[in-house]
Amino acid sequence: MSRYGALCLSPQVQPKLINSTANVRTHRPSLPFRSHRRSLPLLPQATSITSSASDFPGEHVVGDPERKPTARRPKRRSVAGVDQEELVEPRELADADSFFCEFNGVEIHYKTCHHEEIVEEEEVRENDRRVSPKVAITFPIILLHGFGASAFSWDRVMKPLSRLVGSKVLAFDRPAFGLTARRTVRSGDDDDDSLARPLNPYSMTFSVLATLFFIDLLAAAGKKKEEEKAILIGHSAGCLVAVETYFEAPDRVAALILVAPAIVAPLTLRRIDKEKEMRKDSLKEDGDSNLLIASLNPFMRIWKALKNLCMHLLEGVLSILKGMRDMICSFYTKALSALLRSAFAAMLVRMIIDKFGILAIRYSWFDPSQVTDHVLQGYTKPLKTKGWEMALLEYTSALLTDSSSKPPLSGRLAQISCPVLIITGDSDRVVPSWNAECLSRVIPGSSFEVIKNCGHLPHEERVEEFLFVVENFIRRVFGVLDEQLILAAA
Repeated sequence: MSRYGALCLSPQVQPKLINSTANVRTHRPSLPFRSHRRSLPLLPQATSITSSASDFPGEHVVGDPERKPTARRPKRRSVAGVDQEELVEPRELADADSFFCEFNGVEIHYKTCHHEEIVEEEEVRENDRRVSPKVAITFPIILLHGFGASAFSWDRVMKPLSRLVGSKVLAFDRPAFGLTARRTVRSGDDDDDSLARPLNPYSMTFSVLATLFFIDLLAAAGKKKEEEKAILIGHSAGCLVAVETYFEAPDRVAALILVAPAIVAPLTLRRIDKEKEMRKDSLKEDGDSNLLIASLNPFMRIWKALKNLCMHLLEGVLSILKGMRDMICSFYTKALSALLRSAFAAMLVRMIIDKFGILAIRYSWFDPSQVTDHVLQGYTKPLKTKGWEMALLEYTSALLTDSSSKPPLSGRLAQISCPVLIITGDSDRVVPSWNAECLSRVIPGSSFEVIKNCGHLPHEERVEEFLFVVENFIRRVFGVLDEQLILAAA
């Protein structure tokens, strides 16, 4: 930069230059000479004018060796208000009551609570102490969080539930959520032999086996035979894990409590009545008589032979289409897995969580004004862990490309025989309450409860009403005496 440029930058010299220019305009013929002569004495003064580097960031003035160009700091990335420059391992974010254990090569974070370990001097609201600690149902409770949540979502009900059943209550973070370790799944695992391939930690099978693992863990710590079973309480997507765990080991599940279940209810209910059975019997009799008549008619014999030929041809075409379908599904699975494991997908996940993460939390509540900073920090805390976005993508990939040979869950709901309670909020905008009502009609003997003025999180937004509904269900199912379920004495 020339000295004249430095002169123009100085706020003290610029007015004097403007005045001199105004004077020169009155004597236009002598402009080149007079402006040159008058600017000479001012040039040395420009270097003597003092100014700090903060006045002109990023500029370098010729003649001043002490001034160095200031580099602009890169903008720090953040997702949902969480800085992404310094991510840490999940264990470094553990709370004082956090525990970790290893299952199938994955370090799982969990929290547990026992009614005997609760300090009696602790200030607890009277409504939270609904039952006396002497009530001994003895069945432990396993809490299964929903998508995007963690064990944090059960903090407000863990102690009251522990007092209610008189046993342990445990909540753990499934892989891809909370403070459970994020494990990388090799892209070549899809091509390996299924017998040699390790179990995908983000699959439904892993979550089911992890749930059974914690049931065994609580049973090993207990001394009573009843503790070999557990009551499973699932929320939203956690209800899928609870129901699949029941089908995997029905003798280990004492009861199911499904809160705002993210399970698609079947559109039609299977009902078999006497009228349908009578119609089937009559149709069978008519068919037998028709066969007798057809055996005596030669034209009917020819028609039957042509029909059988067409059926064989149709079966061949269907087998070809089935092979094509399997090939297309295999290609779809590989293409989708490659897309979800790309850098573009990770960037897209960060953008979505940044734009809609906080909004989704508030949207799940009936009254968004009750969402405190403590709640937001609890839900966004896992965003501080390394590899959180890739873990979410692996979870999504495992969910969409699940090649389980089991029939659809909607067709197996009628086979549930254990006690079931379904709880929903009347203003749930994530999973509508009518879907939960349809589920209650499909599952035999299930109970259905609706909490008023409540959204998708009854156990967080309406704690008192939630505990009251669970208490009545346990009292009715397990036959606890009413005199034992009185309020604790003051």
